[in-house]
Amino acid sequence: MDNGNYKLSWCQRIGYSSGDLAQNLIYQTVSIWLLFFYTNVYGLKPTVAAVMFLVVRIIDVIWDPVVGAFVDKSNPRWGKYRSWLVMGGLPLAGFAMLCFWNGFSGSLLYAYITYVGLSMCFTLINVPYGALGASLTRDTNEITVLTSVRMFLANLAGLIIKTLPLVIAIFAPKAYNPVSGKMEAVYNTPESAHAWFITMSIFALTGLALLIFCFFESKERIVMDEKGASEVKVSDLWMELVRNRPLRILSFFFVIAFTTMSISNAADSYFMTYNIGASPFMTTAFMWLGTIPAFIFLPLVPAIKKKVGKNGMFRMFLGIAIVGMVLMYLCVSFPAVKSCFPLLCVIQFVKSTGILVATGYMWALVPEVVTYGEYATGRRVAGIVNALICIFMKAGMALGGVIPGLVLAWVGFNSSSQAQTPLAEQGILWLVTLIPALLFLLAIYVIGKYELSDKVMDDINATITNRQ
Repeated sequence: MDNGNYKLSWCQRIGYSSGDLAQNLIYQTVSIWLLFFYTNVYGLKPTVAAVMFLVVRIIDVIWDPVVGAFVDKSNPRWGKYRSWLVMGGLPLAGFAMLCFWNGFSGSLLYAYITYVGLSMCFTLINVPYGALGASLTRDTNEITVLTSVRMFLANLAGLIIKTLPLVIAIFAPKAYNPVSGKMEAVYNTPESAHAWFITMSIFALTGLALLIFCFFESKERIVMDEKGASEVKVSDLWMELVRNRPLRILSFFFVIAFTTMSISNAADSYFMTYNIGASPFMTTAFMWLGTIPAFIFLPLVPAIKKKVGKNGMFRMFLGIAIVGMVLMYLCVSFPAVKSCFPLLCVIQFVKSTGILVATGYMWALVPEVVTYGEYATGRRVAGIVNALICIFMKAGMALGGVIPGLVLAWVGFNSSSQAQTPLAEQGILWLVTLIPALLFLLAIYVIGKYELSDKVMDDINATITNRQ
């Protein structure tokens, strides 16, 4: 250790990062599959589900700053931040299971209660979890390594979540698929509701166990003193946004990134079901290729960043993602090429490589803007900063949840029909390719304004140390 530049053991890195694995077992299930479950299994109309996604995110805008301020002010006996992994983990697992229970099939009230409860509990863990990462060390290189491990495990969760059709197939009834001409497990009809609930229960309880492991392996070292904590107010959240320019830039980037990811994640299941006519195995294989690049490229992030810098790395991988999206649009637009599933998989790999690295590394910037805020104001309000990031993240999730529902309604998507109209298929294709590509072009512009290079961060940390 040197003035807060703590080095973490591999057990500590994996222990802390397992918290992201736990959260993503729930978050990615909701992001990828909840809209599909609501429209095809639970029985909601796409527009109704889209409005609900928006309402839940509006509630989050009110709830998140309250949680951020409360976390910074409070000092639970098991740790300022890590205590919430257990206290919030139990209700989060419960609501996750209830969201995918079809006991009140078609009831909009039940859907609202369970989804709002899930989202509020997720914030109760996600905000302190992010703040916990900023309390482990100030070391810039250590934070980069920690983020790579964290994103590696988060994407492992994605790989697990994308096997959902195969897991559901174990418990779901079988029916004749006119596309494949075979009897296959059905996971997109109300008859498969019980299989969805069993699968989500497995994911939720596994996530709870991982949160408990994260709790035991994480040690808070850099936290605000009691005097500073006692002065924290909810209004500090907006003041921090006003005076912390790097935080503003990162927040807008989070909105764009999560809008894009949420649109793509929600649309993939529709794309494989209706545009490609894929079996559960093909759908799983395609979605795996949306995660596998993480295990190849995320361990290389520290070396790539050292070579091209932060902004260079973002431009490179966001550009790769855009190229992949355009290639996929062209591929599916030609019937002769569309039927070549191996080519589609190659393009998916290219597209996902860009998305995963760019959106994975952005989390390493969160401790940096926390430190910049401490440098500018003298107070290390990690909870407040992470609440802000959470607000903008959920704003992106809201847009990413609303846009697919509205587009599906506009193009006349019919969940009761196995075959969709050409316009409906085109709308689904837009959600997977062109709309995310346009958003990532905007993301390249926004992240280009971020000015906290490694050298700047080293100087800031040295100034804070000398001040103390």
